[in-house]
Amino acid sequence: MEAIITIVGFLGAGKTTLLKHLTNNYINKGWDPFIILNDYENANLDVQQFTEKIDIQSVKALSGSCICCSGINELREFVNRVPERENGITLIEANGTSDACSLMGFLGVGLDKRFLPPIQISVVDVKNWQKRGMHNELEANQIQVSSMIVLTRTESTTLERRSSVIEHLKKLNPTAQVIDMSKIDATLLPQLSPSNNTAEKLDHLKAHWASCSVDLPDLPDLDCIYEICNAIPKSILRVKGCTHINSEKQFTFFERTPDGEIFIRPNSGVPTTGPKLLTVGPGSEHALLEKAIQDSLANAKNRTK
Repeated sequence: MEAIITIVGFLGAGKTTLLKHLTNNYINKGWDPFIILNDYENANLDVQQFTEKIDIQSVKALSGSCICCSGINELREFVNRVPERENGITLIEANGTSDACSLMGFLGVGLDKRFLPPIQISVVDVKNWQKRGMHNELEANQIQVSSMIVLTRTESTTLERRSSVIEHLKKLNPTAQVIDMSKIDATLLPQLSPSNNTAEKLDHLKAHWASCSVDLPDLPDLDCIYEICNAIPKSILRVKGCTHINSEKQFTFFERTPDGEIFIRPNSGVPTTGPKLLTVGPGSEHALLEKAIQDSLANAKNRTK
């Protein structure tokens, strides 16, 4: 029977990083992973990150729906259509505001009998755990029915902070295994048992956020990326995009995490979305994104005078 591993966690916690880590591990050990990516806006933007390792037919994007409620039937259909293969494993990355408890309650119903009951893994950013203000309740909800909790950004904080976060996690979910990402044995994950925890009910509207995406033109320099990211209000917790810089052939991918850090990296492939800028969070609007882009281009012109 094929295992289903669902990865949940707050925006920017490191879900995609964990998914890439697991994918590489499974491929190296002779497994055949199938990946489903969910996001409110343009999940296809992340597809290209995986197609260098696996066939594009084995990566599916589910955009524009909440897989813990309105999108659960579509997700179930995606899973049931996953082709049978030797040493198969299905990996699902949920969007960063998913009500993880509702997701696990609904996903296990109606799956093909060739699948094992879904296992949930939560990703926790130790540095920013429960520093989400009004979104702390959602972040805490996301770990309560997980079989494993994976810690990220441990190198960016103190041992005291790490111990304090683990203590809090254990209070919220006493049965979950808590582990650093580097110590995960991917081959053992299918042997995990689904959590039997009863989670505190979350007002589901707290897991529904605005999102928006616009086409992004070629940018003359990297400063434009920083200007665009910094021009978008901090109330918008997720910013990411890809485009060409200064007519380079390869794409450049960037993101701003909820704590305001900006990460930029080259992307050797071609995203199926084309160049895009997208945001998730209250206040995500086309006009806001377009203004940030145009202001950055105007500033770039002034820099070249």
